[in-house]
Amino acid sequence: MTGGGYVPRWLVVPALAGLAFLLIPLASLIGRVEWGTLWADVSSDAARSALLLSVATGAAATAVCAGVGIPLALLIARSSRRTAAVLRALVTVPLVLPPMVGGVALLYLFGRSGWLGGLGLPFTTTAVVLAQVFVALPFLVLAVEGALRSTGVDFERAAASLGASRGTILRRVTLPLAAPGIVAGVVLCFARAIGEFGATALFAGNRPGVTQTMPLAIYTAFNGGGVAEGTAVALALLLLVTAIAVLLLVRGWRPSAGAS
Repeated sequence: MTGGGYVPRWLVVPALAGLAFLLIPLASLIGRVEWGTLWADVSSDAARSALLLSVATGAAATAVCAGVGIPLALLIARSSRRTAAVLRALVTVPLVLPPMVGGVALLYLFGRSGWLGGLGLPFTTTAVVLAQVFVALPFLVLAVEGALRSTGVDFERAAASLGASRGTILRRVTLPLAAPGIVAGVVLCFARAIGEFGATALFAGNRPGVTQTMPLAIYTAFNGGGVAEGTAVALALLLLVTAIAVLLLVRGWRPSAGAS
């Protein structure tokens, strides 16, 4: 094989079957797009409201994730192996939980009878942001933590030996070296945030203009209400294009991208 290694040729068949299983449904989605009315569908009032709300809440959630996730990633990367393993496992929990469970947990925390029930957050736009933060934060933390671990601490030690303070080392050495991983984490985090459905539906509800994001608008349309089916397909295509753009951006910011 041109890429190296000695993979048996017969594995190509199940591999291509798996790839087809992933791509053919997406192709069928693209085939259902009404290209003549695509712009009208995407620019309709319901679609525009869902799109703008998704982008606004996704951006806010990403900012929150960056504010707390980068320090958390740095803490994990610079902790002892045992401590890092425990922290990494805790951060990974939302990735393996069904999103609905996250929504229930947030509802029990911020709901009327929850520990922080007096804040009145459920079924508001703020609840959308919190749900997105809960499901998207692990993507940013794990991406940034991996980048920080790969850079090591040699340059930080050299800067410290020259008299640089911890803050200076963080600004001038640590973060610049991890910049590709940070950018990749931020982009992945934003993509996950705007695609969030389960936790948002339970914790924030599905109110048009207030909590109805693109995934919720698509779900509502295919259940016979709110957004027309053509608009739902157009929004689904928009999410697909966003996912592809995210993958391209992440690949472009990988440290080894330029060498491949």
